[in-house]
Amino acid sequence: MANLNINIGRLQLKNPVMTASGTFGYGTEYSDFMDLSRIGGIFVKGTTLRERQGNPYPRMAETPSGMLNAVGLQNKGVDYFINHIYPTVKDIDTNIIVNVSGSTVEDYVETAEKLNSLEKIPAIELNISCPNVKEGGMAFGTSCLSAAQVVSSVRRVYKNELIVKLSPNVTDISEIALAVEAEGADSVSLINTLLGMAINIERRKPVLSTITGGLSGPAVKPVALRMVWQVAKAVKIPVIGLGGIMNAADAIEFMLAGASAIQIGTANFIDPTVSIKVVDGINEYLDRHGFQSVTEIIGALEI
Repeated sequence: MANLNINIGRLQLKNPVMTASGTFGYGTEYSDFMDLSRIGGIFVKGTTLRERQGNPYPRMAETPSGMLNAVGLQNKGVDYFINHIYPTVKDIDTNIIVNVSGSTVEDYVETAEKLNSLEKIPAIELNISCPNVKEGGMAFGTSCLSAAQVVSSVRRVYKNELIVKLSPNVTDISEIALAVEAEGADSVSLINTLLGMAINIERRKPVLSTITGGLSGPAVKPVALRMVWQVAKAVKIPVIGLGGIMNAADAIEFMLAGASAIQIGTANFIDPTVSIKVVDGINEYLDRHGFQSVTEIIGALEI
């Protein structure tokens, strides 16, 4: 059996398979289906400074080879997470990572600062694909300047591993990755959802209440894979790959392209045990090809 251990900066993983924010709840919801300690980490649902009700229904729609979502970061806020959720997840034998979202730089900073006190939260994932209210609705992650600003501000107050989740809705994602690396990001995760929409032709109306939403699932995988490859060549920090990973072969593609670890998202809705199957599939691949460690396949794509 190959060695599946991997380090993402100071974050030590027992294997490179993690679950993506917004697709796995707080982890406990899946404990009836699988042994949560067998995966490398769980990225819990997006957490904001204050409670958010999310967007009106309908806010999810199935699309060919994927799904659209516009849930709108529904959650009860960081204080609720600290007081009610953290006690239920802190003893799970894997890495519990909080996805942090905000509307202003100050929101991100205050939320990250509060999470510093949680001993069993070794990292946060900064979701910079949120609207920047003070800048007229532009997403932080679509501009080098605004991405750098939010990362540098959080870096000043947050002491643990800082993962920055990048938006694919940009011209050159490598530029954004380099900007957040320069401001202290310990690693980057990509991609977040692509902007898409669906129309009900009988009603001649958008399917989603918000008109547009985030596209995920197998349809986005070729785009995600290309972006991971580009970013892994550009930055010196670790890259976590996600976007349409449905099985071990998909995960291995991302690692060959340069990802040190991966996240599984939409596939969790189809098969709640998929992450365990991916761990086993990666191990089988490594054994079959004579690799001693999973680190040997990171960026091993031959061009």
